Parts: sequence; structure tokens; C-alpha cells
Amino acid sequence: MSLQLGETAPDFTLDSTQGPIHFSDYAAGHWVVFFSHPKDFTPICTTELGAFARRKAEFDQRGTKLLGLSVDPVAEHVKWAKDVAEVGGAPVGYPILADPDLKVAKEYGMFHPKADALVTVRSVFFIDPKRVVRTVLTYPPSVGRSVDEILRTLDALQVTDKNPVATPVEWKPGDEVVVSPKLSDADAEKQFGSFRKVKPYLRFTKAPKG
Repeated sequence: MSLQLGETAPDFTLDSTQGPIHFSDYAAGHWVVFFSHPKDFTPICTTELGAFARRKAEFDQRGTKLLGLSVDPVAEHVKWAKDVAEVGGAPVGYPILADPDLKVAKEYGMFHPKADALVTVRSVFFIDPKRVVRTVLTYPPSVGRSVDEILRTLDALQVTDKNPVATPVEWKPGDEVVVSPKLSDADAEKQFGSFRKVKPYLRFTKAPKG
């Protein structure tokens, strides 16, 4: 089964490269980007985890913790982390979970046996500080993820949580946002000061600060 948006992310305890991780404790008060990778010592995974390691500070700035998972044991993760650090140019400063029995992978929907019966797919779960699943991205083992897109999605979730807005196509921080249709024109003017109306239902305004 796969988790759906709005559901509470299941709690668990697994061993990791940073010792046992009890998820609810690890996640407390933070956003979490929880991602699975198919297997250690594989080329695409090495580039991905290396990029996460190199850009970890960008997630830190957003109050977000990184958490990786695969079916391999911790001892293999520790050995492989040296390659990841070399390729990424930074030490792996986030935990990588070991899930050899696929218990967590199956509970989260990271295991798609019709795609590959031996490994997890490339899933990404955006989990908010209330442990609610907010976005799910899933890629096949052969397609690497974009850290830029993961950060962009995280920024969009955080700005729309704080303000009555949504983010349009290709949005990135600093771009205009869309005023919520729940607001009347008068309320939108009070909220934002000014806005640009393209259609009665499509109104743009400057992205709120903070």
C-alpha cells in the first residue's frame, strides 16, 4: 500500500548510519524529506545521495531534516558513504536507514515489486512538522531525482502553509504567487495590498515575505 496525502506518516524504529532512529523523535518539530534509494554501490544512487550531502545546509535553512532508506544493512551503508562523500564533495551528514525486511518500505509504499522485485523505487515523502504527508514523488530505479525540484516543492509547501496563496506552474521563490480563490477581491487587497487580475479566478500577487 502507498501513503496518501494528508495521512500521518507511520512511526517506526530502524537502525541507521547514525544509530537507531525512532522516526517520531527524529522528526519532532521539523519538516522531513524522507527518500528511498534502490541499492548501495549503484551509480545513480551515489550521485543522488552525494547531492543531498553537498546541499544539506539548504534543507537545514528550511527547518528540514533529510532521511534516506534502502534494503541494504548499515555496514554496507557505512562503507558506501565514503564513495558518496567523494562523489558529492561533502560528508553524508544525514542518517541512512537499513530496512532489509522491507517493513518500512512496504508500509510507506516505497516497494513496487512489478517495477523491481528486489529493490525499493526512488520515492520522496515530504512530511510536515505535524507528521502529515504533504507530497509524494516516485521515480523508477533508472531515473535520478532533482534536488532543485525537491527544494522548490518544499519552498512552495512552506509559503502556501503560511499564506492564502498557491504556486503556479514553474514557480520558484521570489516569483509571483496566485491568490486563493477563497478570498474576495476586497479581502485580497487587504491581505496583500495589491494584486494582478488575469481572470476573475486567476489573480497574481508578490510572494509574501517570511
